[in-house]
Amino acid sequence: MNWQDRLITIYLYVCKHYQQNLWVHSQRMSNDADLSFSDEEVITIYLFAVADKHREIKGMYEYVDHHLRVWFVRLPSYVAYVQRLNQVADVFAPLLALIQQEQEPRNPGTQSKLG
Repeated sequence: MNWQDRLITIYLYVCKHYQQNLWVHSQRMSNDADLSFSDEEVITIYLFAVADKHREIKGMYEYVDHHLRVWFVRLPSYVAYVQRLNQVADVFAPLLALIQQEQEPRNPGTQSKLG
């Protein structure tokens, strides 16, 4: 799968699950929040960058700013992005649990190394 297909796949997956049930885990402190850049985009950037082996938030942001700006035309400033990422941070645990649940039927008989 090329990187564009991977990015779109991640975005669609995040949108589907965020709109179904993950949105309850994000923090909305104000009705006046600028949502021109969606929570789904914030989460997608983070997941895509991690999958692409970026580990630091600053590096993730710079990569997207320099190479994927055409895909994220309303990318906010770095400070605003970090604030938004912090607001959706509680989404990642249930999102990863969903991903894990969906992967288990594909890999029957494998045991978790955690338990």
